Amino acid sequence: MVPEQQTIELGIQLAASAGLVIVMTLVHGLGLVGISKSLNLKDERLKEQAFGFRALALMCGIALLLFALHIVEIWIFAAFYLAVGAMSAVEEALYYSASAYATLGRTADYFPDDWRLIGAMEALVGFLLIGWSTAFIVNNVEKLRAE
Repeated sequence: MVPEQQTIELGIQLAASAGLVIVMTLVHGLGLVGISKSLNLKDERLKEQAFGFRALALMCGIALLLFALHIVEIWIFAAFYLAVGAMSAVEEALYYSASAYATLGRTADYFPDDWRLIGAMEALVGFLLIGWSTAFIVNNVEKLRAE
């Protein structure tokens, strides 16, 4: 491949990566706002609640909604892979996306060279968004009264 062509392809991958990072940040941020509103996670409400069965149910609800949010984000990456022709089957795209997002590290063998930078970026995005979700859970648990 000609160096100019490689530079163009790298630029396309970097631009697509930047776009996906922005989309994922917005989706995750809006998802956390939605979870907070749907479960009424107001500071004063949480501080009034002792850590017991109700609090445990609330934490389970948060965890399930966060899991669903991460699934949506995995689907967005999978849809991108299908749209650009990097993958040809939905199952293949979902498998690769989930593997990259969860940073399993064995996905590079399955991804075409033309788009492999996106897969690496998905791993970084997944790592950061899972960390953001963890901080969200910890922040809400810390507000519960320890009685």
